[in-house]
Amino acid sequence: MEKTEFIWFDGKLLPWDEAKIHVLSHTLHYGAGVFEGIRFYETEEGPAVFRLKEHIERLYYSAGVLRMRIPFSKEEFIQAVKELVKVNKLKSGYIRPICFFGYGKMGLNPEGAPVRCAIAVWPWGKYLGEGAVRVKTSSYTRIHPKTTKADAKICGHYVNSIFASIEAKEAGYDEALLLDYMGNVAEGPGENIFIVKSNTLMTPPLGMILSGITRSSVIQLARDQGINVEEKVITLDDIYSADEAFFTGTAAEITAIESLDDKKIGEEAPGPITSNLRDLFLNVVNGRDERYRAWLTYID
Repeated sequence: MEKTEFIWFDGKLLPWDEAKIHVLSHTLHYGAGVFEGIRFYETEEGPAVFRLKEHIERLYYSAGVLRMRIPFSKEEFIQAVKELVKVNKLKSGYIRPICFFGYGKMGLNPEGAPVRCAIAVWPWGKYLGEGAVRVKTSSYTRIHPKTTKADAKICGHYVNSIFASIEAKEAGYDEALLLDYMGNVAEGPGENIFIVKSNTLMTPPLGMILSGITRSSVIQLARDQGINVEEKVITLDDIYSADEAFFTGTAAEITAIESLDDKKIGEEAPGPITSNLRDLFLNVVNGRDERYRAWLTYID
C-alpha cells in the first residue's frame, strides 16, 4: 500500500503514521465495525468522487444496524472526505471510511465503548487486474441472512470473504464465487455478480448479498441503454451456460469473468454487453457523460 500524507481521524487531520488505536479496541477483538470503499477519479474538472452521498448513506445504515451512534453528521463526513482528497493532492484513488468501537470496555455488548471514525485515501489500481478473471466456486457458503444483516457492510462479515479468497488463490484462481445457503449464486468475496443470457442482464436479488452501489449503478446504466435487466435467483448452471459474466464493485469496477470452475463462459471475455457497460461506466466516473453528472462529487 502506498502511503499518503494525511489520515482524517475523529475530526482531525493526522500524519499517516500517527493514526493509531489501542490494542484493546473493541472492534479489533469482535469485528463490530462498519466501513465503505469509495473511488475517486481524475476528470477534466479535477478529482471527482463516485456516488459519495450513497456511500455515506450506507455507512450510516450499517452503523445503525450495530446500534452505533456516529459522532459526526453525514454532511461532516462528506466534507471530511473532500478535504482529505484535497490535502493529499491525489488525482485519483481509493477512499476508506471506517467507524469502530474503540478502547474503553470489553465483552460482547459494545454499549459504552467510544465510537471512533477515520478516513484514509491512497492510490489504488485495478483490484482484479486488467483482464478477465478465472473464478472458482467456493466451498464456503455465504453468511446465512438469519445470522446477520447481509446488506450492511460490517467488518466481521469479511472473515467469510477472506476464507473464500484464500481458498481460490491457493487453488490458482483469480477470485472466488460464494453460494448462498440454498446453493444458489450469491456474490464474490468483495463483488456482486452479473450474467448475460439471450441479451438479458441478470443478477441475484437483494436479501442475501450486499446492496452494492456499483451494482445499482450498472443496473441503471443497462436499463438506460435499453438492456433488459432481471434481479432473479441464479444457479451455477445458469453461469456455466451464460453468454457473458462479470463482477462489479468499487474496487473491481466492472471485471469480466473468463471462466468458472474451468468452464469457459461465452465465446470471449469481455463479451459485447460487458464491454459496452464497462466503457459507459468509465466514461461516467471520469466525467465524460453529462447524463450522470449527479453521481460525481467534484473536489473544489
